[in-house]
Order: sequence, then C-alpha cells, then structure tokens
Amino acid sequence: MDLDQLAALRTAEGSAALAAAARVAGGDPLAAAAALRSAGVPAGLAAAALTQAELRRRAVGKFGPAAAGMFLTRAGLEQATRRVVADRRAARLRAAGVRTLADLGCGLGADGLAAARAGIRVYGVEADPVTAAMAAANAEAAGLAEEFTVECGDATAFDVRRVDAVFCDPARRRAGTGRRIFDPNAYSPPWDFVTGLAERVPRTVVKVAPGLDHALIPAGAEAEWVSVDGDLVEAALWCGPLAEVPHRATVLRGDVPHVLTGSGDAEAPVGPTRRFLYDPDPAVVRAHLVAELAGELDATLADPSIAYLYADTARATPYARCLAVTDVLPFSLKRLRALLRDRRVGRVEILKRGSALEPERLRRDLRLSGDAAASLVLTRVAGAPTVLIGQPA
Repeated sequence: MDLDQLAALRTAEGSAALAAAARVAGGDPLAAAAALRSAGVPAGLAAAALTQAELRRRAVGKFGPAAAGMFLTRAGLEQATRRVVADRRAARLRAAGVRTLADLGCGLGADGLAAARAGIRVYGVEADPVTAAMAAANAEAAGLAEEFTVECGDATAFDVRRVDAVFCDPARRRAGTGRRIFDPNAYSPPWDFVTGLAERVPRTVVKVAPGLDHALIPAGAEAEWVSVDGDLVEAALWCGPLAEVPHRATVLRGDVPHVLTGSGDAEAPVGPTRRFLYDPDPAVVRAHLVAELAGELDATLADPSIAYLYADTARATPYARCLAVTDVLPFSLKRLRALLRDRRVGRVEILKRGSALEPERLRRDLRLSGDAAASLVLTRVAGAPTVLIGQPA
C-alpha cells in the first residue's frame, strides 16, 4: 500500500471496489481477484481493495463492526490496541482529568480514536506517511476528524507542552520486515526518550510488550498487564499522578473488567498438592500477583517457581481456571498411558508449566482411544517432574 493506492481507495470508484471486495473476501484469493476484474475493477485497485477487505475481516475481533470502514496495514493491525482495551484506558485518562492528549506513534489510530470518543482532544503523530494517512482516514470515517488530528512526523520532535497528557506506543517491529524488536533500546521512539516523557509530562502512559523485563519499569510507575478472554494482549506503564498501585492485572472477560492489584514482590506459601488446581490468568502471572491470588483462594504453590496454585475448595474466580485433581503421579509415559487406557480416555487437554515436554508429541505418544476426556497438567512438584490428571471444576 502506498499513498496513491490509499487515495484511489477513498474515491467513489475505490469505495465501490472495497464493497465488491468485501463480498468475496475470505474465500479463494484467485477467484476473488478474478471476480473483481470481471466486474471491471482495474488490477491495481482490485489488489488493494482485496487486501483491505481481508485485513478488515481479520480486524473485527479487535475493533468490532467499526473494522468494516477502517484502513489498515498488516503490521499496524498486529500492534493496534483492541477496542475494549483502548476504551478502558481512555475512560481512565478522562476520569483523571485529561483533556488534551498527544498520541506519539499513533499507528492506525486505535488509541487516539478511543480517547477522542471519550471526549479528549487528541494530537496524533506517526512517522510512516501511509500509516499516518490511514489514521487520519480512520478518524474521518469515525466522525472524529475534529477531535483527533494526525500529523506525519518525528514523535520526538512534538512539543508536548501543548497537551496535559501523553500516550506513547513505540513501534516494536522493524520497518519493512515486520520482525519483532525485543530490545527496548531499538524501539521507535527509543526507550530513553519514552521513559523520559514522564519527566516532561507527568501524566504519561506507555504501551509496552507484555514480556517487558520488570527491571525496566520506571520507579514510581504503575505496571499494568491486560488479558482479554484469557489471552495476554499488552502491558502499560502509568506514570506520575496516573499511577495508583505498583502492579495491576486487568482481566477482561467479554466487556467485564476484573482487577487484581498488589506489590508484585510478595511470595505465595508453598505446600503439598491438594484437591483443586488453579491455573492463573496470564495477566496475573506476568504482573507477579500470584501471591495475592493465593491469598484470595486460601491456596499454596507446590513448587516455588511454578505458578500453579492448589487449594482444598473450588471457588469461582475470574483470575484463574480451576481443575479438580483426581491423580498426582511422577511423570512416566508408560504408567500414564496405561492409566488413561484403563479409563478409556480418548481426548485430553494438556497444560504445562515447568515441563520441557511438547504437548502435541506427548499426545501422539499416548496413543489415546476411548470416549472419555481428561485434563493433563505437566509440571514440577518440589522440583520433580509430575503429571496431574483432572477435570474442569
């Protein structure tokens, strides 16, 4: 996609091509291209329209119905914030009194659009010309062009004195290749600029990768990890007066948020395996809040380095899955295979923490047959390789 192709898609002819592409997207790509060409759509416009139609189809999971009118790139869609997450962040900013916001590295505009919907005046800055043009087009399509304006430029050159808060989502993929960047110093803007923003604008929020090294969290900042329906999707650093707690795990089940907070450095007690096993949500694990969850569930760890919790009772919690444990045995493929055969188990769910075994290889090696189902947990107990057998509680 280039600027000329984007401009062509925004004409009346381009809109017709996008509508035609939407009708054939999701099927055979060659057949879809042939259908557009037979309808008289020029080859270049047809290719651009089909790419957008496919990206819009994928984007529904992040943006809902609004995806149908958005302009997208593959890399931009992968890094874009899900709407439910962006809307919660915008609401928190608005509740903190933010009225003007700089969105540095605004990408396709997901966070800027959410803030604008919340009544915040947003100034977006994006280095890539095509992505910046798409963000502006997305603001226009959403009816928010007055509330969310986008300029193509260097985020580090933006005068942050114009706003009372900053949101920064540094690019974590290399331009041109799309490869992930794991070294924060290679982000764009670079990490030293990002962490220095809070010194210039105290109300700063930085979106970071969920796997961020905890040692990189600035002193005094709140670190939040967010999961959506069990998938860990992002982390964010809330700085200055926006920081409320040291660590936060936000677990979204549908549109319903559940929040667990704590210091991030507490340790859960260790004890034997018990009747019920809790598998904490990944946001809880990454936020180092397993000890806080253990306190809520009256649970213990069976190994101090493995984030599975064990308790005598099953309690409903949004922060973990619960399994009723029927068997605990030292790992032995021969013994496990025989036990599952005797119980006619033909379907297994395999969970693992602290085990080097590959679930799919184990599944093949078990040679399952039967009509019963079970959950297998590959882990360590007091340092020893162990398998637990159970059922969802």
